[in-house]
Amino acid sequence: MSPLLTPEALGRLLDEHGGALVLFAAQWTDSPDDCVQEAFIELTRQKELPRCITAWLYRVARNKAISMSRSAWRRRRHETLAGTLVPAWTCEEDRPPVEKEELAAAIQSLDEGLREVIVARIWGGLNFEQISEVVGASISTAHRRYEAGLKALRERLKLPCPIKTAICPK
Repeated sequence: MSPLLTPEALGRLLDEHGGALVLFAAQWTDSPDDCVQEAFIELTRQKELPRCITAWLYRVARNKAISMSRSAWRRRRHETLAGTLVPAWTCEEDRPPVEKEELAAAIQSLDEGLREVIVARIWGGLNFEQISEVVGASISTAHRRYEAGLKALRERLKLPCPIKTAICPK
């Protein structure tokens, strides 16, 4: 905590401005309490107190609320899109699509190393270079894990391989 800001002074600021700051932040986010809390935490981390603490708190709470709102919007958009996408390899013309629950269970049953690569590639849209950075392995290892994960999923879901390769000779 800033040596210039005593716990008593912080408590007074919270009592005097906390409610109004929550109402102010609620214009932009569904979690205004979190924004106000983060603003006060940030205040305690300042080496020097702002010239006008009240205005500073409002500005920080506003910025946090806007950031939270943008994050929530991006998350909702991504989740909505991800929920509607079914990878092409889960469907074949002569076979009904794999049920989401069945696919989720099959993915969950994979070893963690295979599962994280499959999810990052298919639903995260990451390329193998990015995946290799995330998992801390080489690009070729990330690719091998991806292929092994797909093979394991095909076996668990009893799906024929759509393309004949060395990995999937059928």
